[in-house]
Amino acid sequence: MQEHIFERMAREKDISVEKMRAIISDRIEKDWNDENPVKREQWRKIPYAGEVPTPDEWLNYVVKKIKDDGQEGLLRKYLIW
Repeated sequence: MQEHIFERMAREKDISVEKMRAIISDRIEKDWNDENPVKREQWRKIPYAGEVPTPDEWLNYVVKKIKDDGQEGLLRKYLIW
């Protein structure tokens, strides 16, 4: 079975998956509340169910955007196990 991207990122940083998700969540929260309205608007494009996107909602958005933009090669390049 392939590992989840967050598992891979955590392994590469030698931290737990929970810590990796916390790092991503903190970054989302920071950028969600950025003073720059253009930056905030970009983050608001991410579909989300709660108050801010979760790491999984962010990841789904990024992967879909990469595919929609015809950049699947980026996924193959960076997600080879």
